[in-house]
Order: sequence, then structure tokens, then C-alpha cells
Amino acid sequence: MRKTQLKLNKSVVCITFLGLCLVAITGCATPTTSASSSVVSSSDNLYQTLGGKAKIDEIVDNFINEIAFDQETYAFFKDSNMQRFKEKLSEQLCVMAQGPCTYTGDSMEQVHTGMNITEANFNHGVDLFINAMDKADIPHNVQNRLLNEMAKTRKQMLYR
Repeated sequence: MRKTQLKLNKSVVCITFLGLCLVAITGCATPTTSASSSVVSSSDNLYQTLGGKAKIDEIVDNFINEIAFDQETYAFFKDSNMQRFKEKLSEQLCVMAQGPCTYTGDSMEQVHTGMNITEANFNHGVDLFINAMDKADIPHNVQNRLLNEMAKTRKQMLYR
């Protein structure tokens, strides 16, 4: 069942994740404003279910380690400001999880223009992100929920 779940997730969101990462790592100096998120008070709040900021930061740290040891994906990040990447990816995941955060980075379109990220590139990035969530002990049903939110930005990143 687990492999089926992960395969379905990758087919839905594989393109989205790498783009999120690339948005977060660029050194663009002028942040754009985004709609602020509101915190949902129900027990179904993804931010709370994930474990809040500490768990999101753990996922991001794990993902950075995955990137560092993956030659294919590292090529997209080699000239990046990794501290900025870490901060912006954490912000964006927090917003997507309905946490008490505001994303202060640049738009996906701005960041990805000229990168020509393919679906294969993104699929591989999603594999690494799933590994990062596994290492943070995020249950698969919760991973699915976060990946579903990330999938909503897919078209903003591909083939630009």
C-alpha cells in the first residue's frame, strides 16, 4: 500500500516540489507580497498535524541533506544561497500547511524562468522530498496532504 501511495503522490506533485525549492533558493532581492495564511483551529489543521515549525524545519534540513548528496538535483542548487533556500522553503511549506506564516519570497514564475525544469527533474526532487519526510517520521497520510497542497503550484514552474 505504501509504495502505491507514494507513486500516486509523485505523479500528482513531482513537478511542484523542485520548483518550490528553486523559488526559495534564488537570491532575488525584492520579495513579493503574498496572501497571508490563516490558521485553522480544527484538529485537521495540517500545520499542527505535521508538528508545527520544528517539524517543517526538520523536513527542510533533511531535504537539504538529500540535495547535497544527489548530483542530479544538486546541479540546480550549486550556486544558491542555501540559507535563503532554507528560510523561504520553510515559509512556503508553513503557508501551504495553513500555519501562522507569510511567504516573503519571489513568485514561482519569476524564479523559474529560464530554468526549463522538466517533469523528470521534478519527479526526482519529489523522491528526495519524500525521503526527507520519511526521515522526519511524517506519517504517509500526512505526507499525502502536504504533497497535495504543493501540487497546486506545479504549472507555475515547469518548462519556463
